[in-house]
Amino acid sequence: MQQGLMKLTLSNVQFYSYHGVKPEEQSLGGRYQVDADIWYNSMSAVVSDDVAQAVNYEEIVFTINELVNGDAFNLIETLCYELSKELLERFSMIEKVSIRVRKLSVPLKHIIDHVEVEHTMQRSHG
Repeated sequence: MQQGLMKLTLSNVQFYSYHGVKPEEQSLGGRYQVDADIWYNSMSAVVSDDVAQAVNYEEIVFTINELVNGDAFNLIETLCYELSKELLERFSMIEKVSIRVRKLSVPLKHIIDHVEVEHTMQRSHG
């Protein structure tokens, strides 16, 4: 039987949170979006058609929410890294994760849609 990794994608999970360096970001907060690309071996889930054998995306969203609305970070880079690390630590089925964090409320004197960072982390087997 052929095996490979399944990619599960969560797009535009939205939050209102308080990350940033500027005092107004920390007190007034802003809008954030998180995307998660998650690779895992889904063969046992596919063969059994059993959700208990799959990565539960509701639990993934819960974990992301916990971190985004937990401790405030100055940098979205730090938040992005912590999300990647936490997902690999909590979910042993995940082999690789790529997280994108978008800050939609950017306090600049320019018109800007958003600022985005991306971090990819892979489980090491060794």
